[in-house]
Amino acid sequence: MARSKSSSTGSSPSAEQRHEEQLTGSASRGDLTGYVMHRAKPHLPPWLGAAALGVVSFPAHWQWGNSAAAGVGLTLASVALTGATWWAGRSTTEQRRLHSAVTVAAGSAWLTAAALAGPTAGPLPDLYLMGAPTVALSWNIRQLMRRNPDATGGDSDKGLLEKVGLARTRVRDVRVEPNRVTVPYELPAGELTHDDATKAIPRIASALDVPTTAIRHQPDPDSARKGAFVIVPEDMLKTPTVWPGPAAPGDSVAVPLRVGVYDDGSPLELPLLDAIHLLIMGMTGSGKTEGALDVLLELLTRRDVVLWLSDAAKAGQDFQPLLPAVDWAALDMRATGAMVAAVQAAIPARTRWLRDHSYRAWEPAAAERQTDPAHSCSGSGACGCDGMPYLVVWMEEAAKILREIGEDVFTGIAQEARSAGISLVLSMQRASGYQLSTDTRASLPAALCFGVRGDDAGFALPEEVLDAGANPAAWGNKRKGYVYLVSAGVDEDLYANPARTFWTGPAGQYEAMARSVVEGFAQVRAALDPVTAGAAERVAGELFTGRRQMAAAPAAPVAPELTEAEEELLDAEDTDLDATAELPPVETVTELPAAKPSTEEARELLCEFVEMLAATGGGTVGPADLSPYLEQLGRSRPWVSGELKRLATEGRLAPTAEEGRYRVLPVPVAA
Repeated sequence: MARSKSSSTGSSPSAEQRHEEQLTGSASRGDLTGYVMHRAKPHLPPWLGAAALGVVSFPAHWQWGNSAAAGVGLTLASVALTGATWWAGRSTTEQRRLHSAVTVAAGSAWLTAAALAGPTAGPLPDLYLMGAPTVALSWNIRQLMRRNPDATGGDSDKGLLEKVGLARTRVRDVRVEPNRVTVPYELPAGELTHDDATKAIPRIASALDVPTTAIRHQPDPDSARKGAFVIVPEDMLKTPTVWPGPAAPGDSVAVPLRVGVYDDGSPLELPLLDAIHLLIMGMTGSGKTEGALDVLLELLTRRDVVLWLSDAAKAGQDFQPLLPAVDWAALDMRATGAMVAAVQAAIPARTRWLRDHSYRAWEPAAAERQTDPAHSCSGSGACGCDGMPYLVVWMEEAAKILREIGEDVFTGIAQEARSAGISLVLSMQRASGYQLSTDTRASLPAALCFGVRGDDAGFALPEEVLDAGANPAAWGNKRKGYVYLVSAGVDEDLYANPARTFWTGPAGQYEAMARSVVEGFAQVRAALDPVTAGAAERVAGELFTGRRQMAAAPAAPVAPELTEAEEELLDAEDTDLDATAELPPVETVTELPAAKPSTEEARELLCEFVEMLAATGGGTVGPADLSPYLEQLGRSRPWVSGELKRLATEGRLAPTAEEGRYRVLPVPVAA
């Protein structure tokens, strides 16, 4: 059965399998002799060859014993046979090649001498009786050594590892799972390090003919020379997974948020309370907005979390269907500034409340009415105070907010909000040292990194994750939704594993999903607590109290009240100035020539305009729709038409029945 199975699958059985087949085959006799003969069968061929050599020597002597020409011929044949054996063994190991050649040389030399002088002449009988069993036993020993139950394919592994620069590396206990191979290794002591293993990833990928992102390196933290390579040969993320609905409807925000799947099919989960603050980064077309929607949909189905959302760059365009469920949506810079000030004021207020109710940090019990005497602000038992839900402050397109407000403000918020039950989310296309200081970046311990350009990933992902094989620059905007997640509460071995966020579907499906969440969980979502609301109202005034109405019609800016420290810094001659007053009209205007965007910049702008227009135009776009933006692109309409065709060729767009119009695809398709 084993033999038929191996032949049907087209794969060659191993030495261990062949030996097992021979041993489990039926014996001709059922007695002890039959059993012994059956067990000896795998080892008989060398002995049969030795016996045949002795038998053949007698007719050979009878035929050529007195022929000098035969002696020359037999000698040449012996040399030729030995050389042919050496040539035929070039594809085997050096040991097997040498062993075979020595065996053939010894046997043919003895047969030549026996044929010319006679098998019983001189020392030939003794040489035969000692040499033949020795050679046969050597092959038996080799056969036993080759059949090693603990072997792990060392010969082939050794050859591969030598090619990729990891010679003398030992490989053991290889684990083969569906679409996943884990190869533990042990580097030679004093010769190689984990850095050498990391540098070998591109060469391993080349040898196996897989993308570099299919190989991850997992060093053993307790050893300088042990670790494992994880190889995922097939990309299981090519087909997007539609958002399956909330993972924990009506549950606490402490339950991880399910936002996608890893390449092995396991769920991609964001443990928000462990992550604390989150950086979301990805270039235009990388699927960053889809990932944001997945997180927001999960948040809006939980019972103990309140969401504040700022989107001053696009005025909430991507999140419009979800805005009714958002407690405060700041859709311009004026409202965003008020929101930032409200967060600053809420931090100490929330921290005091948690302290007074004996919470060292926010936990789900803090969101409930306080009926536990252990968490009471009263010394006479349970206080019955209203609970304090968790607060998520989401800053979409945060680069604009950082420029306008100053990133130092966010450094302080990120450093102080942890103890107040507040998470800060900064979402931006490109994070760099020009936009975020190292202090602010260090205060955002978790990251969702989508496709990026060049070395931008170094600002979102730790160096050790990049060394382990993570490479979001290999995706760019060609793998929409592909992402790496780095966060406390997530297994570190998963940091370098690619994942893909859920797809909210084509135009119309996302709106239906959003409506089901907004309406279906309206009674589940928590209301803002009085402590946070009071702090926000004190500093933001009408921008907070009228936040529901002002989300649709932003109010005029108001001058914030100055603190005593700020008044001391204010020049006396400026005390009567109204910072919110309109500037006097400009009498003369000198127009400066606008710098023409580079080709790469123009293409990035075009992608942004395409996504924007498709979202508001039923999912389709054409060159005519982009005419108002030609000046910003610095290009002509024929250039735009050519670029739309290029995007269609790349699988970003698909032609429609209407000439010159294209439908935006959720993921790239094969050309």
